[in-house]
Amino acid sequence: MNITDRHRMILQILQENGRVDINELSAQLKVSGVTIRKDLKLLEDKNLLFRTRGGGSNTNPYASERTINEKEFINAEDKKKIASAAAGLIGSNDSIIIGSGTTMFELARCLHPSHQLTVITPALRVGLELSTRPNVEVLQLGGLIRPNSSSVAGIHAERVLAEISSRFVFLGVDGIDPEFGFSITNLAEAALNQKMIETAQSVVILADSSKFNKRGLGRICTFDQVEYVITDNKAPNKTIQFLEEKGIKVIIA
Repeated sequence: MNITDRHRMILQILQENGRVDINELSAQLKVSGVTIRKDLKLLEDKNLLFRTRGGGSNTNPYASERTINEKEFINAEDKKKIASAAAGLIGSNDSIIIGSGTTMFELARCLHPSHQLTVITPALRVGLELSTRPNVEVLQLGGLIRPNSSSVAGIHAERVLAEISSRFVFLGVDGIDPEFGFSITNLAEAALNQKMIETAQSVVILADSSKFNKRGLGRICTFDQVEYVITDNKAPNKTIQFLEEKGIKVIIA
């Protein structure tokens, strides 16, 4: 098989699966991993794929940071369904953390508890939404407000988190990548998310299908730290299977 045939085969597999793996291509095409890496580099130079760690993808694996106003209209209906499914996990007299992001705001809008619920949040929109809700007590974390997310980050919020405990932490992400884990695009918020994860008994990731097989700049946790992932019915089956093999309960909203 010459280089033209290899490239044609690589692109065909990429079109069918959305990504390719160097080891699998090496075995299938009967060439070395070094040769496959060179092939992927040439194909990337022609803008035919994006190289990733250990392979390639037909979409850019790196998430870009968008403002909360931009994100609000992306997959809006899916986010509402995901938020509703997440609300079903919350019991009476719970203490929960709700992170920042548009799906987290939809979760706040779903909450109308009949029993006492304490919500800790760095997100201003979440705090305002719940501040007058019956049976909800809000602990608003303080710190430097980031305009892109209307949420706080930094040492002041982290100090408060060091003194509390919660049943669930609900977090949004910018990327779910089998090799990199769960990540977001802003490092300051990534550090805060790590602290929120440390306070919680269970970690719940809310992510629509556009977040799969992407990665942000800052990893917030690995797969063994997460109990639930809630997503929509367009999430890739291969990644869902991977998450379930890692012991994560995947809920399709």
